Amino acid sequence: MDETLHGTRDRRGHYKPNALLKIAPLYPPRWREIPAWLPSYFLPWNVVFAASAVLYWVLFIPPVETLRTLEPGWALRLYLINVVAVALFYGAFEFRLYWSRSQGDRFKYNPRFPGDTQSRQFWFRNQNIDNVLRTFLFGVSIWTLFGALMLWMWANTWGNWLAIAEAPIYLAIVALLVSMLHQAHFYAIHRLIHTPWLYRHVHSIHHKAVNPSPWSSLAMHPAEHALYFASVFYHVLLPSHPLIALYQLHKAGFGAIPGHIGFDKMEIGEDEAMDLHAYGHYLHHKYFEVNYGDGLVPLDKLFGTYHDGSEEADAQMRARFAKMRREVAPS
Repeated sequence: MDETLHGTRDRRGHYKPNALLKIAPLYPPRWREIPAWLPSYFLPWNVVFAASAVLYWVLFIPPVETLRTLEPGWALRLYLINVVAVALFYGAFEFRLYWSRSQGDRFKYNPRFPGDTQSRQFWFRNQNIDNVLRTFLFGVSIWTLFGALMLWMWANTWGNWLAIAEAPIYLAIVALLVSMLHQAHFYAIHRLIHTPWLYRHVHSIHHKAVNPSPWSSLAMHPAEHALYFASVFYHVLLPSHPLIALYQLHKAGFGAIPGHIGFDKMEIGEDEAMDLHAYGHYLHHKYFEVNYGDGLVPLDKLFGTYHDGSEEADAQMRARFAKMRREVAPS
């Protein structure tokens, strides 16, 4: 597929899509744009993550009688299921785009592939090995631990849990808001861990992947994993249902993939490609102090950290950085 129809490359070979990023047309409402935008809210990712939560609920979550006792047996089983699911989901993108390189570097923002170079900042001097180990040792472990705690609380009626039959419309609305809740939570903790001390000791590990790949998605410090997956506990405080809380976890765990794929599009035919919606977060990894969220909840726009990929946004970013340097410079 001809990438030049959709974007350009600079002198260093970095790809930039022609289309500028846009915030969701919800705040304030742009009513004429909502019908065209609405399918993208569901497809493909939110439908996939909601379906995976339902699949887990039906096939893998133990009976409530088992969940009432917090014991290693069933929690370990859930961990192993998460390991397999992450290996398959993350691995599918990694295999196609990075191992087999089925489309070369077409639509890849950074033309380099992380596995081609070594760096002392990563375990074993290899970004891929480092990211895989951090994902499974810490990320999936904390994901599973928080999921097990949530299920144990539900089984012991700790929290404001509702049965689906009690409030089907209300719970449907809560389920529809999962993605917005995820983004608001992510923005808040993301700004927090960009404060100097937490960035240096915690978040800098994730930002070592300036050129991210799928395995970079959950390559974090354990403290960041804990903050990130803590969104599941909103459903203990809100009137909610454990299936929706599970969806919240899957939105965080599997939903970390899109922003770290490193490609703008994935080819699905000679003349067709799937938009991966990765550019906004790629710009965050590239510039560090922009796009703390993804535009669904417009907090970046509100606080002046939004970057839509334009030259105007570049100029605004440089001006903001210059102002920050002047403010911290000794008088």
